[in-house]
Amino acid sequence: MGRFLLGRFVSIIPVLIGIVFVTFALVRAIPGDPCRAMLGERATEESCNRFKERFNLNDNVVVQFTSYAGNLVTGSLGDSIKFGRPVGDILLERLPMTLELTIGALFFAILFGVPLGIISAYRHKTPLDAATMMGANLGVSMPIFWLGLLLAGFFGVVLRDTPFQLPTSGRLTAGLSLPPLAETWGLQTWDGVHGAILLFLSNMTTFHSLVVGRLDVFVDAIKHLILPCIALGTIPLAIIARLTRSNLLDVMGLDYIRTARSKGLGERLVLFRHAMRNALLPLVTVVGLQFGGLLGGAVLTESVFGMPGVGKFLVESIFARDYPVVQGFTLIIAVIFVVVNLIVDISYAYLDPRVRLG
Repeated sequence: MGRFLLGRFVSIIPVLIGIVFVTFALVRAIPGDPCRAMLGERATEESCNRFKERFNLNDNVVVQFTSYAGNLVTGSLGDSIKFGRPVGDILLERLPMTLELTIGALFFAILFGVPLGIISAYRHKTPLDAATMMGANLGVSMPIFWLGLLLAGFFGVVLRDTPFQLPTSGRLTAGLSLPPLAETWGLQTWDGVHGAILLFLSNMTTFHSLVVGRLDVFVDAIKHLILPCIALGTIPLAIIARLTRSNLLDVMGLDYIRTARSKGLGERLVLFRHAMRNALLPLVTVVGLQFGGLLGGAVLTESVFGMPGVGKFLVESIFARDYPVVQGFTLIIAVIFVVVNLIVDISYAYLDPRVRLG
């Protein structure tokens, strides 16, 4: 097991180096001039020269990449061209919102997708199975932005002034707020790594509200997350339901399942104790991949619902050709994706002894 984990950790190093290089190259490949995007009609040849000199954009690509990699080694993601603030500070403010949305959407997908897949497999070739798979196919076919607008229109306009009305934009209702955790806990200084962690947790509204005992803020934050999580999580829900069904149908026909039934074990015991463990192996991998997909899909979802997360800010930065922000946000999201897949590999080894013994 130790050798397996060590191999996985070592394999991450070249992946991270490749991510840094590809991120830098792709951002530079975006058409357009940052000076023209930022200054607009005021952009003259002289002003653009000063602009490029100020942000070192007139250096050759090799020098720029060396400077970028050197900043990463020191833990700096650079400063935003448009806002003049450290990219790390902006990430600490906006990444918690995106992670809340992503985790909520994945929880919604698993919570409903796995049971639907189990029911469909258990009631194989029945009208219930057909209806479940039809719903799954429909869920895969709906674009995020279209479903988001549909949900916003239905729950925000059609059901307005009813108990079923849900917020369609923003993070919290106007008038609700939470003080930073450092102030709540009476901390005088909160610099460095500890300060960054506290700032990150302060901006994770659901966690923050529970820690300080503000249940009213927690309930309001959950209400604002329901529609975005449904819009973002519908496609992975459908994928998880279909995969759970197909895996269970494959496992239920194996010899050891017939042996368990011949011993007189109940059908539910056979299903959940014997069949589900093997059926979960491919599902765990897909869930890890879906997490990365949800991080990317959050860009559209946050734009539709006006949520102050990474996605909406990243779109604005791309249009403004704000290279440090685009590089920093893309790099961090890619690193999160790599870490999640590492966790999936470790869980895979735990679920399947053949992996760690091999």
